[in-house]
Amino acid sequence: MRNLSESRLFSLILLAAFFLQACSQFPGTNTKSSAQGKLTFTGSSTVTPLVKAIAKRYQAKHPNVQISIKTGGSSQGIKDASQGKVDIGMVSRSLKDQETTLRPFTIAHDGISVLLCQDNPVSNLTEKQIVDIYTNKINNWRQLGGKNAPIFVISKAKNHSTGKLFAQFFQMQLEDIRADKIIGDNSEIIEALKNNPNAIAYVSIGAAEYDIVHGAPLKLLPIKGVAATIANVNKGTFPLSRPLNLVTKTPPTGLKKDFIDFASSKMVHDLVRQQSFVPTQP
Repeated sequence: MRNLSESRLFSLILLAAFFLQACSQFPGTNTKSSAQGKLTFTGSSTVTPLVKAIAKRYQAKHPNVQISIKTGGSSQGIKDASQGKVDIGMVSRSLKDQETTLRPFTIAHDGISVLLCQDNPVSNLTEKQIVDIYTNKINNWRQLGGKNAPIFVISKAKNHSTGKLFAQFFQMQLEDIRADKIIGDNSEIIEALKNNPNAIAYVSIGAAEYDIVHGAPLKLLPIKGVAATIANVNKGTFPLSRPLNLVTKTPPTGLKKDFIDFASSKMVHDLVRQQSFVPTQP
C-alpha cells in the first residue's frame, strides 16, 4: 500500500512539473518578450495617432523594440515604403493600380467630411455648393444664407490622401481648388477652425468627432444627406469613407509581421474606437 501511495505521489509531482513547464511556454503568460529590433514608419497624418497608440501598447509587451513614427502624408508613406526607406508606410486610402506592388493591411476605416465652426448658421451644403466654395465661385457666407463674411477656405497639402479623395469625390481637380490656407495635419486644421469663425475645411471624421466630443466648438456637415458620424461609417452608409492601411514593400516577416498582426487584431479595437475609427473586425 505504501509503495502504491508513493507511486501516485511521484506521478502527481511529475504531472505538476510538466504543467508548470507548459504554462511557462504558453503565449501570453509572460508579459514581456525578448524580441529586439527597430521599426520605422512614415505617412498619413490621419493614421499616425492610431499607430502611435498601437505602438505604445506593443512596446509595453516588447520593451526592447524601438519604434520611430513620422508623418508626411500618404504619398510620402507610399514613396518611403516603396524605396525601402522605412519598414512600414501609413496610408489613409486604397492603393492605386500603379501601387499594387505594395502589400496593404487595413487596420481601421474612416470617413471624410466638411467642418465648420459651431456658431456658423450654415448647417448644410449641397455638393455643388461645396465645389463652388472650393473653386471660389462662392466666396461669402451670405450667398449660402449665412452672415456677411468672406469664406476662409482651408485645404489639404497635395501629398495628403484626404485632399485627393475629397477632390475626386466632388469631381474636382486639386489644381482647381482655391484655398486661402494649405494645411497638412488634421490637428492643425481643427486648431485653425477654432480660431477663425468664417473658415471651412475638410477633415477625417474620426479626428473631428473626437475633438467635438471633447468640447471643440465645431460641427461636421452631412454629405448627400447622411450625417457625418463614425456610427454611419461603421454602418457603411456614409458616402465618403476610406480604409486606413499599413503598407510594406515585400511580404512582412519578423517584427514587421508581428506588429502588423497585432495592429490588425482585436487586441487594439479599443484603441481604434478611442481614435473614433471603425475596427476592421466585428
